[in-house]
Amino acid sequence: MATVSLAIINGHVLDTGTMTFSDETSVLAHGDGIVSVGATASANTVIDARGGFIMPGFIDAHVHFRLGTLNFRALADWSEVEFGLVMGRLARETVQRGFTTVRDLGGDVEGLMKAIASGMTDGPRIFRAGRMLSQTGGHGDVESAARPVPACGCQMRHTAFGIIADGADAVRKAARHNLRDGSDFLKIHVSGGVASPSDPLESIQYTPEEIAAVVVEARHRQTYVAAHSYSPESIMMAVENGVRTVEHGNLIDDASAAAIRAAGAILVPTLATYEAMDVFGERLGLPRANRDKNRKVLEAGVGSIEIARRNGVTLGFGTDLIGETQSRQRREFALRAQVETAAEILHALYVVNADLCGGTGRLGVVAPGAASDLVVSRINPLDNIAGLADDDALSAVIKGGRLVASAYV
Repeated sequence: MATVSLAIINGHVLDTGTMTFSDETSVLAHGDGIVSVGATASANTVIDARGGFIMPGFIDAHVHFRLGTLNFRALADWSEVEFGLVMGRLARETVQRGFTTVRDLGGDVEGLMKAIASGMTDGPRIFRAGRMLSQTGGHGDVESAARPVPACGCQMRHTAFGIIADGADAVRKAARHNLRDGSDFLKIHVSGGVASPSDPLESIQYTPEEIAAVVVEARHRQTYVAAHSYSPESIMMAVENGVRTVEHGNLIDDASAAAIRAAGAILVPTLATYEAMDVFGERLGLPRANRDKNRKVLEAGVGSIEIARRNGVTLGFGTDLIGETQSRQRREFALRAQVETAAEILHALYVVNADLCGGTGRLGVVAPGAASDLVVSRINPLDNIAGLADDDALSAVIKGGRLVASAYV
């Protein structure tokens, strides 16, 4: 075999189909692809895993690079230069934590993706929703102060975060605009949220007709719709009208969980963000009203996963951490471990998330032809998956065949 770019030797390789580790072996990569598992060859870079555990790069199915700080008042005044600097740092730190692929659930990240592609900053592969779609006064309506009354229902407003669109025709237009601009999928809000200033947590947002209009546009482009949703009523409305992924779902009950399963939809829980906002929210400028809403979903979070599992719902793996709290990304492993097995969590991380990012067979696997996105851990996650949250859990991170973080050098 000719010289390859990277060789990881003496490591146990995770098979994400069976959730088992191999005996000590090697992984060879050249450029952006894995060329073999088990063979040997000379390599430009050699990593001796020393009996450690080789896994695919982590996949986070719910991030927001545009939300660069938990201080939303400050965020509203940032220039595009400030956004760029912070987003570049957040992207670099994300991949260094082992998350080599992410699904960005809302906000303009076009410039960030270009910066990563050109090498201006390190960062993960980004599968993006583009600007979030929200009704007036909904979770994505983040502009403060009074707004002029629109002259007609077709008028829309937008920021770098989202598009405010009301009525099926306007929502359809907004969906088409996002798809034209390169969105990989679409994101809507169908319930209130923690971070938004003006909508009650239990509020129901959008109508079946508006949701169906977005879903049709997504299907016409061979993609899908994700919906921010907490309450049972909003969850059921979303999945009954074709939404593929329910984001968060903290207030789920048995009936809405059964509806998700019946629709063949997926729930993406995001526990780490609520814990982080509870711990750091006041210090970082999160208003009291938002912190009060956060406490309610925080207390329901772990139980929502138990309800979903009991009803046979397919789960993904997300974090939804904002700005300064994104450093707690791997904390999600420990929180999920309270109610799920290691194999269940890893299946969500690698199998379900790879599918949501359009990467089945290339992402979430260590096999010839897959992307050379890898992490090496000192911890066997099948024995101690919560340990992946430890600061020193990873020995090396490789993205696209290039070493981006290492304890070996």
